[in-house]
Amino acid sequence: MQLVIKKEGFSFAFDPNACASCNGACCRGESGYIWVSKQEIEAIAQFLQLSTQDFISNYLKKEGYRYSIKEIKSKGEHFCIFFEEGRGCSIYPVRPKQCRDYPFWERYKDKKNISEVCQECKGILLHYS
Repeated sequence: MQLVIKKEGFSFAFDPNACASCNGACCRGESGYIWVSKQEIEAIAQFLQLSTQDFISNYLKKEGYRYSIKEIKSKGEHFCIFFEEGRGCSIYPVRPKQCRDYPFWERYKDKKNISEVCQECKGILLHYS
């Protein structure tokens, strides 16, 4: 059982145990960007036993000078290409920093954005000390 996580600068805590029952709410929904660094690209490619170039060609889209993981649209939602319904993230051990940091994103330090993360994430604990 994982402990509740609290980070400085955030007005909420996070219970990672809630992830088991949410079916990937943070991996699906509106279209967006899942940014990956050069090091993350190399680590994910190695994890998938692909060359870096094959990984880039098949799983990433270039946005300006950066890469983002592709999405799949299904049932009116956008899903990370590595999200498997009922199973979760297929690259979990090497998932990008953006995914590892969630829900502790800079935008959620601003209290005006708290309702957004609360709607998406069952693990948010607003009144935790």
